[in-house]
Amino acid sequence: MYSSEPKAAWDEEDSLGFLDDGRFFVPGREEQLAAICDLVPVPPAGAARRPVHLVDLCCGEGLLSGALLARFPQARVHAYDGSPAMLERARRTLAAAGDRFEASRFALEETAWRRFPWPVHAAVSSLAIHHLDGEAKRRLFADLAAALGPGGVLVIADLVQPATVEANALAAAAWDAEVRRRALALAGDLAPYQRFLDLRWNLYTDPAPDPSEKPSALFDQLRWLAEAGLQAVDVCWMKAGHAVFGGRKPD
Repeated sequence: MYSSEPKAAWDEEDSLGFLDDGRFFVPGREEQLAAICDLVPVPPAGAARRPVHLVDLCCGEGLLSGALLARFPQARVHAYDGSPAMLERARRTLAAAGDRFEASRFALEETAWRRFPWPVHAAVSSLAIHHLDGEAKRRLFADLAAALGPGGVLVIADLVQPATVEANALAAAAWDAEVRRRALALAGDLAPYQRFLDLRWNLYTDPAPDPSEKPSALFDQLRWLAEAGLQAVDVCWMKAGHAVFGGRKPD
């Protein structure tokens, strides 16, 4: 069991615990994955003759990468994560994809990995970028926008910071309710929900949130995407403080 004590950064203990509990703790997990895939444009007709490159940041156990591989059979997914346990699970789960799936270890806050030898058709990330502070998010968005090919997209699923006390309370209550519902539906009892409470996982209710959690306001993040040169910047899905949002590079 992972610790409920505040930490400066996500660590391997957290990753191991999330492999077990992520299916309970993430609101609308299946809806989030589907929304991300729906926002990735179908590659142009000529792409059948050359690889289409998708980048999955903080891929975890490979759920999003797997969904992208299934949705876009001509694509190669380049997945990155900082956790050896997550990368091992992803490689094992997606072994049948062969060379269409490549997993590498990285540190999200570093910059050297942000240069790619090919245009990126889509850069995606699920539940990770909130570990960066506002300025680091802004730089990341600019770097990823620069790496996109014409018509490419940047799509993010993440926790966001509510703008008011009232909105924070709504997000907190909705997240608790969703985890309780998922625990009963997927496990048949409330044990996962109790772990969620014991670990103080709901940062919207924790009076002393983990310092590694640095969600930014959704409005600010949409503005940073636009500043990076992306168009059609929008949020397409939201539940319990979790949002799917992004933008598209001009053709």
